[in-house]
Amino acid sequence: MSVISTRIQGDVLVVTADNPPVNALGAAVRQGLMDAMRQAASDDAVKAVVIRCDGRTFFAGADITEFGKPPVSPSLPEVIDAIENCPKPVVAAIHGTALGGGLEVALGCHYRVAVPSAKLGLPEVKLGILPGAGGTQRLPRVVGVEAALPMIVTGDPVPAKKAKAMGLLDALVEDEAGLEDAAIAFAQDVAGRSEHPVSSRRSDRIADTPPSAFDDFRKANARRLKGFEAPEACIQAVEAAVSQPYEEGIKTERVLFQKFVTGTQSKALRHVFFAERAAQKIDDLPKDIEILPIRKVGIIGAGTMGGGIAMNFLSAGIPVTMVEMKQDALDRGMGIIRRNYDNTAKKGRITQQQVDTAMSNLTGSLDYADLADCDLVIEAVFELMDIKKQVFGKLDSIMKPGAILATNTSYLNVNEIAASTGRPEWVIGLHFFSPANVMRLLEIVRGDRTAPQVLATAMKLARTIGKVAVVSGVCHGFIGNRMLAARQKQANALLMEGAKPHQIDQVLLDFGFPMGPFQMADLAGLDLGWKEEESKGETIRDVLCERGRRGQKTGKGFYDYDEKRNRTPSDEVNAIVAGFAAKSGKAQRDIGDDEIRERLLFPMVNEGALILEEGIAQRASDIDMVWLNGYGWPAYTGGPMFWADIVGLSTVVAGLERHGDAMPDLTISSLLKDKAAKGERFNG
Repeated sequence: MSVISTRIQGDVLVVTADNPPVNALGAAVRQGLMDAMRQAASDDAVKAVVIRCDGRTFFAGADITEFGKPPVSPSLPEVIDAIENCPKPVVAAIHGTALGGGLEVALGCHYRVAVPSAKLGLPEVKLGILPGAGGTQRLPRVVGVEAALPMIVTGDPVPAKKAKAMGLLDALVEDEAGLEDAAIAFAQDVAGRSEHPVSSRRSDRIADTPPSAFDDFRKANARRLKGFEAPEACIQAVEAAVSQPYEEGIKTERVLFQKFVTGTQSKALRHVFFAERAAQKIDDLPKDIEILPIRKVGIIGAGTMGGGIAMNFLSAGIPVTMVEMKQDALDRGMGIIRRNYDNTAKKGRITQQQVDTAMSNLTGSLDYADLADCDLVIEAVFELMDIKKQVFGKLDSIMKPGAILATNTSYLNVNEIAASTGRPEWVIGLHFFSPANVMRLLEIVRGDRTAPQVLATAMKLARTIGKVAVVSGVCHGFIGNRMLAARQKQANALLMEGAKPHQIDQVLLDFGFPMGPFQMADLAGLDLGWKEEESKGETIRDVLCERGRRGQKTGKGFYDYDEKRNRTPSDEVNAIVAGFAAKSGKAQRDIGDDEIRERLLFPMVNEGALILEEGIAQRASDIDMVWLNGYGWPAYTGGPMFWADIVGLSTVVAGLERHGDAMPDLTISSLLKDKAAKGERFNG
């Protein structure tokens, strides 16, 4: 069956796309649209055209699999020009999403109608590129620069009602099932008009754009856009829409598009796009495996982590029973959840009704027995094996058969925890990242005896609560924290050799991380896990905590902080470090940024390679997903393993060997060395 079909209803040519799953604008779709425009132009019986899509969405973008391949005619710009130049009025009937090339097609149409649930956007910037089929030139002409810039530069879509208010839509069709009929009626109504709006010829919405609009936008969004190259190109393209005739502006857009579509950042961000989808696929799980129903969830622990975990399920409409040991701890935890929801509502992100619904699904208890009817229970107690084994022993005696028992451990052996029950096949690790209601990553730790349907259910549940799930095998620290430990070890070593905390942190900030290791330590609190009564001043952390330097909360840690928590390097800390270095016989020296970067990041890549060797991670891109979504690795580098591919694995190996004296206990992965020798990559 053709991906594009046409039929004439009355005097309207209805052009329908059917290219599941998202009606991507591949070569066959483009050719079909071009043929339909020729049919419309040549048939005197046709007075107007409606372009619509079957399935769950309007055109949701270009066919990303065509990127980097030889172009196939007709190109999308050629198709959109043909739509815009059609002598009959063309109406886009939008449902689902009109994204990227899909919105560019709609902008080429003379009129746009949509159902209220539709969303419209130009998300190309999230793939490291900019709209390349006229989007940066037509959208400002239709909605104005003030509305167009955020859509193009951030890539965030807008809902249909907002699109209507800004002038992007001509009509909303409240009866979503009647979109096609309404679009045909709209087309018949406008067919009698002598003139129809042509996006590329409009100037009314851009004529009064103030010259300062673009620099003002740059300044307002500098923090969000830092490190990414494509947003600036998007701004420049919109500037061209204002300062140049359309024919010149479209050339500017095309030059910028061609430059970035072959660039490293675009390759990295496309890798991220596909890696997130690949992470959902577990090679040894049958496609028809049973997914267990999760109708009610239990959470043990009402602290920061337990409360954050609970919010994920409450926000998804899943009832939660939260258990604590003492009433005051339970009340405090439930109160924090309520405040978090109330604050979100005050910002307009959710309604008060959504807050009330979420809270009505939350039940507090001091009795484990109240968890008996839960389909899933997650413990979020202290990171001590003995305590966790006690908890799971209790759960084993209480929970109904077929319930999934999950631990939120960050480091501990899930197999050992599972062995404390009589049902190890029903035990799994669900490692949430703090704040658990915000961070996208969920490390799903598969124990040696975890049942396949338990793993499959956890993967499906992760999508339900909006998480990016990555499966890890059992090892100390799993994927993320195991690699973090390798980095932290070198950060501490560099400190003793003469590098300053702010210098080490700045190298990672310059690389694109949101914070460095010592900033992170101050934020978390240096006294986390530290016991004053047992401290003997044997480590730098001991001395800092003993002197009241316990992080941001005390106004001083590795850094000194002002009342707004702005940090400055500390002479006191530098002296403490120098004292420890002297005692250990470490000679202090000046260390360059390049060495710091290599010694922090190359061991992480090596640890990732060891994780792959041991089968802890299924694929290199899964490791990238962990670090992108859980630890702030800059997305425009693609993640640690993709970054290593770009740098060159031979470069990584050479760096590890060059710094071997500084990391004497590091064993270079045989997988890494083998791939480097063969000129191979981790990712494809």
